[in-house]
Amino acid sequence: MVAIALTWLAQRGGSLLTDVFREVDEEVRREQLKQLWDRYGTLLIVAVVLLVAGVGTWRGYNYWQDRRAAEMGAQFDVGLTLAGEGKHAEAQAAFARIATQGTSGYRMLARLQEAAETAKHDAKAAVGDYDAIAADASFLPVLRDLAALRAGMLVVDSASYAEMSRRLEPLATPSGIFRHTAREFLALSAYRGGDKAGVERWSQALVTDAAAPQGARARVEVLRALAGTSAKS
Repeated sequence: MVAIALTWLAQRGGSLLTDVFREVDEEVRREQLKQLWDRYGTLLIVAVVLLVAGVGTWRGYNYWQDRRAAEMGAQFDVGLTLAGEGKHAEAQAAFARIATQGTSGYRMLARLQEAAETAKHDAKAAVGDYDAIAADASFLPVLRDLAALRAGMLVVDSASYAEMSRRLEPLATPSGIFRHTAREFLALSAYRGGDKAGVERWSQALVTDAAAPQGARARVEVLRALAGTSAKS
């Protein structure tokens, strides 16, 4: 029996030792995990709770923002409808509300539309509104340029060529989005002021711009003819 037992131990000893080492190793890992949990378990729970709360807050904020944007879009459409129906006072009031209560994008658009409605009955006040927008750094640059252009268009009949140059020359640069319209109104202002050089300067800048609309080209050519300047192209 002793010989049999020794033989069995010789055959199974390696396996038994492996099992023992495995159990010891697992016990050590459990003990280490327990120590880690005892030390950091509370912090881990707090971190998980904060993560879940943060994700929930972020999703809730996005939902709220999307809902507000949809509401402002609907109100903006109402304002446009009122303006289209000739109810300018009501449209102006609708845009004024959005300009103070709306989301960022709609506030910008609403201020521009409010100024446009004001221009229908008080051009001077509208120019002030557009100038304020053009000077507001919180607006997108393209919207600031649009406001500056609209203000210039409102005063072209009364402002001096020097005043129009101050207003519109920054928009008439080769990279300006509204350069074609700005150049056309500068040429018109120069014509009104009897400045033939100004007419030629801005007409030439417009007609030699490959991207200029055909209608604008035709109009400044008329100004050239009326002013008696050369017809270079």
